[in-house]
Amino acid sequence: MTEWTDAVFTGDDWGGRELAADSFLRCTFADVDMLELVSTGTVFQSCRFGNTRFNVSQHSGSAFLNCAFDRCTLFDAEFDDCKLTGSTFTGCDLRPLTVRGGDLSFVNLRFADLRGVSITGTRMREADLTEANCAGATLSGVDLSAAHLDKADFSKTDLRGSDLAGLDARILDLAGAIVHAEQAVQLVQTLGLDVR
Repeated sequence: MTEWTDAVFTGDDWGGRELAADSFLRCTFADVDMLELVSTGTVFQSCRFGNTRFNVSQHSGSAFLNCAFDRCTLFDAEFDDCKLTGSTFTGCDLRPLTVRGGDLSFVNLRFADLRGVSITGTRMREADLTEANCAGATLSGVDLSAAHLDKADFSKTDLRGSDLAGLDARILDLAGAIVHAEQAVQLVQTLGLDVR
């Protein structure tokens, strides 16, 4: 277990490194290679990641709290029961990405390309998905309550079991989206129809 505060890492090679219960507070990672990095129970708080490569990395029970990801690559990264609460993603390559469980509440994914990603059993309350492209993604069992979804593309997205209370079918692309029957009723009601 290692604790870092206000540290700056530039151009480092962390490929294949294993982090266990480490702690990083207000640290900066610039052009760092985290290819195949494994983190377990590690906490990154208020950290900044610039052009950092998380390709094929695996994270379990870790937390990225109020972190900023700028131009990062998360190709084939996996997050199991992780917290990314309040983090922002700007100009990042997030495909393909797998998120199982955990908490992505208040995450900023505005304009993100999330086509084909898999997010299951995850809390995404008040997440910002404004104009995000989620076409063909799996967002099943996801809590999207109070999420910002203006002009998001959910065409052919698997939304089964997700909380769709915040979805306004009038301003979203839901063509071919997969939902349960009760969810379909909920969506129809957002159009002002009386389902009997």
